[in-house]
Amino acid sequence: MKDEVRRVIRFKRDNFTGVERTRADALIADAFFAAYGGYDDYFVYCSFGSEADTRAITDKLLKLKKRVYLPRVEGENIVPVPYGITKKGAFGIEEPQGQAYAGKIDVTVTPLIAVNPSGCRIGYGRGFYDRFFKADGSLRVGIGYSFQQTDFTGDGWDEPLNAFISEKGVTFFG
Repeated sequence: MKDEVRRVIRFKRDNFTGVERTRADALIADAFFAAYGGYDDYFVYCSFGSEADTRAITDKLLKLKKRVYLPRVEGENIVPVPYGITKKGAFGIEEPQGQAYAGKIDVTVTPLIAVNPSGCRIGYGRGFYDRFFKADGSLRVGIGYSFQQTDFTGDGWDEPLNAFISEKGVTFFG
C-alpha cells in the first residue's frame, strides 16, 4: 500500500508547478515561522526535486541568527552538520561538509511523500528519519502540500511527526 501511495503522491507533487506551487511554498514558510520560529536550533532537509521548498525557511533562519544544521547520510543514518559548504551526496542531494553535530536540536524539518491523520509519514523507504527520531528529542515537523495528507496504515517502526505544515496551515498530531 505504501508503494502505491508513494507513486500517486509523487505524481501529484511532480505535476504541482508554477504560480500555485510558488504561492504554496511561501504560505508553508509563513506558517512554519508562525508556529516554530521561536526556537534556536533547527535541522532542515535540503529540498530536492518536487519536494516542498526549504530554501526560504533556511535563508530566514540564518538571517535571524538561528543555528541551522543540514542532514548528511553516513552509512544507514543521517547526521546533522552545521550549515555551510555542500556537495552532492550518494542520492544526488546536497549534503553539508564538516563535523557532525551531537548537541540538542529543537526542531527537525523532515521531508515526506505523505502523512496520515496520526502523523506517520511515508518517506523514501530507507528509514533514515525514523532511526534519527528514535535517538533525538527534537520536535518533528513535516512540510509539504495539502494533497500529501492522506490515509494509510503506518508501520510499527514509524516515528510519528508532531506537526505537518502545508499551504493550508499547521496540523498538530498527538
